[in-house]
Amino acid sequence: MSTKFRAMVPGGSAELTLGVMGGGQLGRMFVQAAQRMGYFTAVLDSDPLSPAGRVSHHHIQTSYTDPQGLAQLAQRCQAVTTEFENVPAPALAELARTIGVSPNSHSVAIAQDRAREKAHFEACGVPVAPYAVIQTPQQLAAVADDLLPGILKTSSLGYDGKGQARVRNRDELAAAWTGLKQVPCVLEKLLPLQLECSVIVARGADGACVNLPVQRNLHREGILAVTEVYEGNLPPALVERAIAAAISIATGLQYVGVLCVEFFALEPDCQAASVLGSLVVNEMAPRPHNSGHYSLDACDISQFELQVRTLAALPLVQPRQHSPAIMLNLLGDLWPEGGTPPWDKVLALPGIHLHLYGKAKAAKGRKMGHLTVTGATVDQVRATALQAARVLGIAAF
Repeated sequence: MSTKFRAMVPGGSAELTLGVMGGGQLGRMFVQAAQRMGYFTAVLDSDPLSPAGRVSHHHIQTSYTDPQGLAQLAQRCQAVTTEFENVPAPALAELARTIGVSPNSHSVAIAQDRAREKAHFEACGVPVAPYAVIQTPQQLAAVADDLLPGILKTSSLGYDGKGQARVRNRDELAAAWTGLKQVPCVLEKLLPLQLECSVIVARGADGACVNLPVQRNLHREGILAVTEVYEGNLPPALVERAIAAAISIATGLQYVGVLCVEFFALEPDCQAASVLGSLVVNEMAPRPHNSGHYSLDACDISQFELQVRTLAALPLVQPRQHSPAIMLNLLGDLWPEGGTPPWDKVLALPGIHLHLYGKAKAAKGRKMGHLTVTGATVDQVRATALQAARVLGIAAF
């Protein structure tokens, strides 16, 4: 084990402080998990009203690349993590010169570049959708016909459906690349999908690896809308393959921290499935993930406690899910102008767990919170979740 990842057990005479780069809701939930376990916390984020900064012991209000801010974070903390995949990798490398950093800058840099990410997946023996890298007009012209129709994605800085365009033919492909300012892109072949799922794994500096149950996800307009996690929700063979693939990806990176890997399950009778298999990897997120929020209410160890444990080099224990769960994402679209959604009616339902992120202003497509429904049976949970969705005006699932 690296000397920078000695076990840091809270409760002693020395103040142990864990830091996080990024002040969004994922940072906020990490901070709350760390504080519950007895740690002091520090957040680096330039926004004075950042959700994580407002609940942390220390809030360093600088940019991710500010030398003084990084020095202050390193001075305050024994170890630092990230809640946002687009934190500059060089900033993490700078911090790692003096303190423990997980995930490391190498892993984050790969996750920030779709071409490098896909190459890593392939090197780990995990199938990906057929794709082409487009960085020059020559590469655009050389795209194979059988990659169309497809999805053009920017190689970096794309998330929640941003930086993407569906294209049916070469004319649309050329127009989309121009519309994306001709930045480096990846074109992925559109495949017939049966469903989407994700796996959250936690890997320690000693190589130990655990995972949350495989999550079935529904996206709308590129943003996660619903996550369902309960026994029988996914075919057992698919679950086994997804977990094995996610662990292979994390091990190949020598990853330390919490990693989410998203997958597409293909229609079983399509030609692509006969070539690639039933499961292809979509992308990875080097952090906790929206699809794992249910673990706060339905598991004995949440994804954020796992993040704390990996950062502090504490033992990793396989989480156990004690209740079937459905998570509904709460976007700013639900907020009426000058008002709030009808939380009183939602909270009157059984098994409801409301999590709001402390964001000052609601906006269309902005993640404002999530709702997790748990219960004794799957039927009960589904019925309550559908009722909550009707109350809030969320489309059925």
